[in-house]
Amino acid sequence: MALQIFTANRLTDGVVVYLDEDDRWTENFGRVFVIADDEKLAKKTAAAQAAAEAAVVVDPYAIEVTDEGGEICPVRYRERIRAFGPPVHPEFAKLSVSPKGT
Repeated sequence: MALQIFTANRLTDGVVVYLDEDDRWTENFGRVFVIADDEKLAKKTAAAQAAAEAAVVVDPYAIEVTDEGGEICPVRYRERIRAFGPPVHPEFAKLSVSPKGT
């Protein structure tokens, strides 16, 4: 089984959150609970669904992650952006240009 974690959006403000070891939702990616077997997946799925039913989070789902030297990293690029923010530092982003080029 691939390593997985649960993510969702907090209902009150839409912030991306992750399920931790104590079945609490945290913004801190460093506190995620990594699921490595089917038994833990079933337990965390139940906790995530209960939080959705209690209107704590919206749309909880499991995502695949890797353990890169002790650092947990989402496999899908979309999830990396959700976890770590935009891939371009604002200092290096394109500047908006007016239609006339001025």
